[in-house]
Amino acid sequence: MSNFDETFDFVVVGSGGGSMCAALALRAAGKSVVVLEKTPLLGGTTARSGGVMWIPNNRFMKRDGVKDSFEQAKTYLDAVVGDHNDTPGATAERRETYLAQAPEMVDFLVDQGIKLNRVSYWPDYYDDRPGGSEQGRTVVADLFNINELGEWKAKLRPNFLSMMSTLEEMLKLRFIKQSWESKRIAVRMVLRTIGAKLTGKHYVTAGAALQGRMLQASIKAGVDLRTDAPVHELILENGATRGVLTLKDGRTHRIGARLGVLVNAGGFARNQSMRDQYQPGTQSNWSLTAEGDTGEMILEMMRHGAAIAQMEEMVGNQIAIPPGMENEAIKPVVQGVTAAPHCILVDQSGARYMNEAGSYMAYCKGMLERHRIVPAVPSWAIMDEQFMRSYMLAGTMPGSKKPATWFEEGFLRKADTIEDLAATIGVDPTALRETVDRFNGFVAKNSDDDFQRGNRAYDRWLGDSYHGENSSLGSISQGPFYAMEVLPGDVGTYGGVVTDNHARVLREDGSVIPGLYATGISTASVMGRVYPGAGASVGPSFVWGYVAAKHAASIGA
Repeated sequence: MSNFDETFDFVVVGSGGGSMCAALALRAAGKSVVVLEKTPLLGGTTARSGGVMWIPNNRFMKRDGVKDSFEQAKTYLDAVVGDHNDTPGATAERRETYLAQAPEMVDFLVDQGIKLNRVSYWPDYYDDRPGGSEQGRTVVADLFNINELGEWKAKLRPNFLSMMSTLEEMLKLRFIKQSWESKRIAVRMVLRTIGAKLTGKHYVTAGAALQGRMLQASIKAGVDLRTDAPVHELILENGATRGVLTLKDGRTHRIGARLGVLVNAGGFARNQSMRDQYQPGTQSNWSLTAEGDTGEMILEMMRHGAAIAQMEEMVGNQIAIPPGMENEAIKPVVQGVTAAPHCILVDQSGARYMNEAGSYMAYCKGMLERHRIVPAVPSWAIMDEQFMRSYMLAGTMPGSKKPATWFEEGFLRKADTIEDLAATIGVDPTALRETVDRFNGFVAKNSDDDFQRGNRAYDRWLGDSYHGENSSLGSISQGPFYAMEVLPGDVGTYGGVVTDNHARVLREDGSVIPGLYATGISTASVMGRVYPGAGASVGPSFVWGYVAAKHAASIGA
């Protein structure tokens, strides 16, 4: 290799999920690594997210006596993901590699000093399928004192949660009106915040805790981490990847890679032209991804012959956009709204068309599929006064007075009767009345005969465990009644380049592009077209980064 300004053993493009995991694995093998992040902040969308990893058969499940195994998890993925000719990212071989490597990756991170744990109860999204886990397979990071990063603190991308609370605490806090446990959690959070201020600590949670810990370990391990360092080109010689063309101090800079280049640069959620091509009807402004999620590295790999697949898929996450938040990076997620009792989702004809307590990916996919038949983007959340008294709505507390602008600008509609509410949203009053009456009939007999809402443990977990006979079902019967627009947002696209069971990028003919690896949502997901459980994007990003690092290290051994 010649004409490089500098050379490392391994170059990582992007700093999300699996980037620092790969870097740590290669540093543990004695290799030099540089991570190139094009934005001013490290951590990618992972740092902004819940930071959950879906890791079957992990050490924390064993510690807590939660049953799982490779075979059980394989049965589950076979049932949920399955084998399809149009999902080359999710072959049986790749699924099995993931299941074998995922717990090993977690063990490696723990050995590196990364403090991880499991959420005690977070069911798989299809827990009723063979092999599903009701207790869940989630792994998260402990709270992290970001002040431990010193001057690097300002380089970590902030999380969507600003409270000094664990993800598990936040999941329970939503029941503060019903639960003494939730009230005790609120008190504990206040005391923790006071204690942190008195002792000079600043705890971050969720994805920021995960990526903060990964950043701390990477710095300690000697990883070269660079921000404002976009990669414009991959450098190939004789068909093999030899390095990248980037920027350093505003100037073109060529970096060589002895063992390979790993692309973990996100998907294309913030690239409207790519969305129009592959996911028509969706909008980049509805995405909760980081601003750098613009897809140019997928296009660059395609330029060198990389195969792509599953590009029409996204990890949907239903959102609402209150007045004044149109240009905010983080918009209210409303999955828990229509999954709660006393609320349903209807299309623009006033018809209910899905199990509102399904996974966020299935929910938004259902919206877009429905929209091809009946206008359903936006759809409407329909709720009553019972809901408003008991549950949070778009960041506001239960029973609280809603901002006047919500009503003035039509974000939240209100009426004394279902028929009058229908008129405010342009829906036939008779149709909406029939939909609500039908749903209320299901509530009365505790069985959703149309969409089986409440049958799965996951449905009930999303609902309200303190609510009567069924935590997912509640009548819409006490006025006034309310309607709110719901849109199919996302937390990332789900398709990209096709990779093998070593995370190597493949050409259309199935051959390997030597020296080029990819992970995260720059790739066609190993989960195919479904989201099996919480962390089914972040988990694979970490695991395939780890797998790529091990393969590259074996070449340079």
